[in-house]
Amino acid sequence: MTAISAALVKELRERTSLPMMECKKALQEAAGDIDVAIENLRKSGGMKAAKKAGRTAADGVVAARVAEDGSGGVLVEINSETDFVARDENFLAFVARVTDRVFAERSEDVAALMAGDLESAREALVQKIGENISVRRSRVLEAPVIGEYVHSNNRIGVLVGLSGGSAELARDIAMHVAAVNPQVAKPEQMPDDVVAKEREIYAAQARESGKPEEIIEKMISGRVNKFLAECSLVEQPFVKDPDIKVGGLLKQAGADILGFVRFEVGEGIEVETTDFAAEVAAQVRSSG
Repeated sequence: MTAISAALVKELRERTSLPMMECKKALQEAAGDIDVAIENLRKSGGMKAAKKAGRTAADGVVAARVAEDGSGGVLVEINSETDFVARDENFLAFVARVTDRVFAERSEDVAALMAGDLESAREALVQKIGENISVRRSRVLEAPVIGEYVHSNNRIGVLVGLSGGSAELARDIAMHVAAVNPQVAKPEQMPDDVVAKEREIYAAQARESGKPEEIIEKMISGRVNKFLAECSLVEQPFVKDPDIKVGGLLKQAGADILGFVRFEVGEGIEVETTDFAAEVAAQVRSSG
């Protein structure tokens, strides 16, 4: 049987809120793969969903720039090690310089952007403030109408591209994307593998009910449709007026969503943390 660490059990418990022993059993059955364990628990009806993996492991800011005619914009994420540095005026000046370059070159190739003077500036900044600084990513969005929103803490930024409508409407929808974080703009844009995975999970849950196959298929379809609606921008209730969906808001304005980009500082980056108290306790036990 696969040995399961206490840290892995603890992480699964934090993500599922299930009892410790149930988490350990699920991990053993999944050979220590936490994502497989969560999927199996969902299939068995042990839980509805899990919290997203990982903690925000990097600090920094998101910055945006939109053309004066509103036809194009860029979004940039630049990381520091601490929030203190993320508020430093020298760091913010570097962010502005990088954002200007991304905007001027309309480039998503960070390595190419940083190949010359910007890399020298980054290295000088690292020497000056004593923290690692990295330009993580940039995205370019072009559309007839672009709206941008950067939250007041500079940790979440969004660009929205529309055909029709106004920059004000695009900004309102960008605020919605920042707050609600849809996966796709429209249901049909959800990747097939994601839909297949959800269908598989719902099928396993539905068959636990013991109902006839034709009823089960309706249950599965209903749950998949609900999932697509919850995760698709145009099907979500508009955050500033929940009585109307974002798609309805766009229709009223004679507009359509062409795409959006959402950056949140540190998303998907994990940092290794050490529980020194637990480490010492383990050493004491092993030496006893």
